[in-house]
Amino acid sequence: MSSIQNHVQLIGNLGDDPTVTNLDSGKKVARLSLATNENYKDKDGEKQTETNWHTVVAWGKTAEIIEKYANKGKKIGVVGKLKTRSYTDDNGHQRYTTEVVASEILLLNGN
Repeated sequence: MSSIQNHVQLIGNLGDDPTVTNLDSGKKVARLSLATNENYKDKDGEKQTETNWHTVVAWGKTAEIIEKYANKGKKIGVVGKLKTRSYTDDNGHQRYTTEVVASEILLLNGN
Protein backbone atom coordinates (compact mmCIF):
# COMPACT_ATOMS: atom_id res chain seq x y z
CA MET A 1 0.00 0.00 0.00
CA SER A 2 2.86 2.44 0.67
CA SER A 3 3.85 2.30 -3.02
CA ILE A 4 0.67 4.19 -3.98
CA GLN A 5 1.02 6.95 -1.41
CA ASN A 6 1.96 10.25 -3.07
CA HIS A 7 2.09 8.66 -6.52
CA VAL A 8 1.37 10.69 -9.66
CA GLN A 9 1.02 9.52 -13.27
CA LEU A 10 0.41 12.06 -16.02
CA ILE A 11 0.34 12.01 -19.80
CA GLY A 12 0.46 15.35 -21.54
CA ASN A 13 2.25 17.68 -23.89
CA LEU A 14 5.15 19.99 -23.12
CA GLY A 15 4.05 23.62 -23.23
CA ASP A 16 7.57 24.88 -23.89
CA ASP A 17 11.11 23.59 -24.23
CA PRO A 18 12.38 22.31 -20.87
CA THR A 19 14.82 24.43 -18.89
CA VAL A 20 17.86 22.40 -17.85
CA THR A 21 20.33 23.70 -15.28
CA ASN A 22 23.75 22.30 -14.44
CA LEU A 23 24.30 22.70 -10.70
CA ASP A 24 27.67 23.32 -9.03
CA SER A 25 27.50 19.77 -7.68
CA GLY A 26 27.58 18.45 -11.27
CA LYS A 27 23.95 17.33 -11.11
CA LYS A 28 21.37 18.39 -13.69
CA VAL A 29 17.84 19.54 -12.98
CA ALA A 30 15.16 19.93 -15.65
CA ARG A 31 11.98 21.97 -15.25
CA LEU A 32 9.12 21.62 -17.65
CA SER A 33 5.53 22.67 -18.05
CA LEU A 34 3.16 19.82 -18.87
CA ALA A 35 -0.38 20.32 -20.18
CA THR A 36 -2.97 17.62 -19.56
CA ASN A 37 -6.38 17.71 -21.21
CA GLU A 38 -9.70 16.43 -19.93
CA ASN A 39 -12.59 16.15 -22.37
CA TYR A 40 -16.22 16.23 -21.30
CA LYS A 41 -19.64 17.21 -22.59
CA ASP A 42 -21.32 20.28 -21.13
CA LYS A 43 -25.00 20.55 -20.22
CA ASP A 44 -25.85 21.25 -23.89
CA GLY A 45 -24.01 18.12 -25.06
CA GLU A 46 -21.15 20.14 -26.57
CA LYS A 47 -17.65 18.70 -26.28
CA GLN A 48 -15.42 20.76 -24.00
CA THR A 49 -11.72 20.46 -23.21
CA GLU A 50 -10.24 21.57 -19.91
CA THR A 51 -6.46 22.00 -19.84
CA ASN A 52 -4.48 21.79 -16.60
CA TRP A 53 -0.84 22.85 -16.35
CA HIS A 54 1.66 21.02 -14.16
CA THR A 55 5.21 21.99 -13.26
CA VAL A 56 7.48 18.94 -13.48
CA VAL A 57 10.99 18.75 -12.03
CA ALA A 58 13.44 15.99 -12.92
CA TRP A 59 16.94 15.32 -11.60
CA GLY A 60 20.05 13.45 -12.74
CA LYS A 61 19.67 10.90 -15.55
CA THR A 62 16.00 11.73 -16.01
CA ALA A 63 16.94 15.40 -16.54
CA GLU A 64 19.59 14.34 -19.08
CA ILE A 65 17.01 12.35 -21.07
CA ILE A 66 14.62 15.30 -21.02
CA GLU A 67 17.39 17.64 -22.17
CA LYS A 68 18.28 15.37 -25.07
CA TYR A 69 14.86 14.22 -26.33
CA ALA A 70 12.02 16.40 -25.01
CA ASN A 71 10.91 19.66 -26.61
CA LYS A 72 7.84 21.87 -26.93
CA GLY A 73 4.74 19.93 -28.05
CA LYS A 74 6.24 16.50 -27.27
CA LYS A 75 3.83 14.05 -25.66
CA ILE A 76 5.33 12.41 -22.58
CA GLY A 77 4.29 10.29 -19.65
CA VAL A 78 5.53 11.20 -16.19
CA VAL A 79 5.62 9.08 -13.03
CA GLY A 80 6.57 10.79 -9.79
CA LYS A 81 5.35 12.36 -6.59
CA LEU A 82 3.94 15.71 -5.50
CA LYS A 83 6.14 18.06 -3.55
CA THR A 84 5.14 21.44 -2.13
CA ARG A 85 7.79 24.02 -1.37
CA SER A 86 7.74 27.61 -0.20
CA TYR A 87 9.68 30.67 -1.29
CA THR A 88 9.67 34.42 -0.74
CA ASP A 89 8.71 36.52 -3.77
CA ASP A 90 10.29 39.85 -4.79
CA ASN A 91 7.78 41.72 -2.60
CA GLY A 92 8.68 39.72 0.51
CA HIS A 93 5.51 37.59 0.48
CA GLN A 94 5.64 33.90 1.34
CA ARG A 95 4.47 31.80 -1.62
CA TYR A 96 3.87 28.09 -2.08
CA THR A 97 4.08 25.93 -5.17
CA THR A 98 3.34 22.27 -5.78
CA GLU A 99 5.43 20.41 -8.34
CA VAL A 100 5.61 16.89 -9.71
CA VAL A 101 9.04 15.44 -8.99
CA ALA A 102 9.57 12.94 -11.80
CA SER A 103 11.13 9.56 -11.12
CA GLU A 104 10.42 8.21 -14.63
CA ILE A 105 9.48 9.64 -17.99
CA LEU A 106 8.23 8.00 -21.14
CA LEU A 107 8.60 9.64 -24.55
CA LEU A 108 5.35 8.93 -26.39
CA ASN A 109 5.72 10.37 -29.89
CA GLY A 110 8.33 11.39 -32.42
CA ASN A 111 7.80 15.19 -32.37
